[in-house]
Amino acid sequence: MNAGAPVRFFNSLGRKMVDFPVPRQGHVGLYSCGPTVYSVPHLGNLRAYVFSDTLRRLLEWKGCAVTQVINITDVGHAVGDGDEGEDKVEVAARSEHRSVREVTDRYTQMFFDDLAALNVRPASHYPRASSYVPQMIEFAQVLEAEGYTYVLPSGLYFDTSKSQGYGRLAMMPQTGQMEGGRVSEEGKRSAADFAIWRGDPPEQRRIMRWDSPWGPGVPGWHLECSVMSMALLGRHLGDGLDWVPLWMHNEFLLLGGAKISKSAGRMPALRDLTEAGQPAMAFRYFLLMAQYRSQQDLTDAGLSGASSALRRLLARVEPLRPLPVVRNYGDAHAQLGAEGRLALDRFDAAISDDLSTPRALAEFQGALRAPDLSSHDKAVLAAAADQALGLDLAGLAAASPHAATVVRSVPAERIEELVSAREAARKGRDWARADQVRAELADLGVQVSDTQDGPRWSLAATK
Repeated sequence: MNAGAPVRFFNSLGRKMVDFPVPRQGHVGLYSCGPTVYSVPHLGNLRAYVFSDTLRRLLEWKGCAVTQVINITDVGHAVGDGDEGEDKVEVAARSEHRSVREVTDRYTQMFFDDLAALNVRPASHYPRASSYVPQMIEFAQVLEAEGYTYVLPSGLYFDTSKSQGYGRLAMMPQTGQMEGGRVSEEGKRSAADFAIWRGDPPEQRRIMRWDSPWGPGVPGWHLECSVMSMALLGRHLGDGLDWVPLWMHNEFLLLGGAKISKSAGRMPALRDLTEAGQPAMAFRYFLLMAQYRSQQDLTDAGLSGASSALRRLLARVEPLRPLPVVRNYGDAHAQLGAEGRLALDRFDAAISDDLSTPRALAEFQGALRAPDLSSHDKAVLAAAADQALGLDLAGLAAASPHAATVVRSVPAERIEELVSAREAARKGRDWARADQVRAELADLGVQVSDTQDGPRWSLAATK
């Protein structure tokens, strides 16, 4: 990695601060648990992706090459988050009088639109769970052959007592896990055990179903991320002996002191904010005002304050444009004078300390107000903060931060090439590839609409 402050994170595995385990050749595999696409993504969901985007930006700021995977759960997630009940996507399809594919496509696109509005960089891969079912069956067969599972009439279950490290992440003892928990499925050996393959219920045929050695059914959602992460990032995501050496979790977003969740009936979405006159980027700024491991209460006053603070910040940056090209710490350091480097190092130390974004914002704003810094140094620092914090300081207008003031120049031939590649992938039912190309188009500021006459595209202002 480039020079600068050492990077330290809070590792959920062990609940302690650790030095970042620099991988070989500076490459990092980053897996972010994606949405179940049966409903409009709410603001509580979106905090997780602003967090993972800020994490990725820091790693790239430090010179790492990052391969990020965000899965799309379009099958396997039962109502109630357990092993029983209907699939959430099928319930939504029946309620909306749409096909399953129409439902998953609709809400996947809403998810992508929200990420673009929040200036979240597209992931390297957006695998759909339904595209990896054959690999999931193969992996479940390996687990069965090695004695980690048992079969019930309702499906194939993972026996947590056979896994020596089970519960380690939650810091729960191996014995007595979930004591007193309800063993809802007849025959389950422990309340902690979970289905990795759910068979079709008696006298009921799921819309989405696959044949398997345990009968027709669907994978359990616990299995899905394991298989997709190994397929796209390798059997180990890092260099340690652990399958994953570093686990990071953001805290909940609260509304009136209660966690924002669909089960609680609280589902404010990003479009609710924009329709009420708040720019989408004000929500990103609002989230950066708190450290990711702190609970954050969403209030009108808090959002209005974030919106005003963003406008003031943009007003200070606008006279410095066009901002120079700064990709990482090394780029910025090479372009600054002595005083500018001191300001850069204070900003870098803050963001490197477990993503302390409130401190980083304060250091950056202080630098912009510093009378002893030149306009050139302030422009370099603004470009550096733009890379690390993702506020689109290079493009948003202070008067109206709803949209950028520039449109990207993209060769039409390149757009047509990508649109054709996406259409070919869709026709070949290679949904993972189609989603990847769609992400590339979105990153270029290209909007694609699927019509009866084929795909249509247009250029949009950058977000």
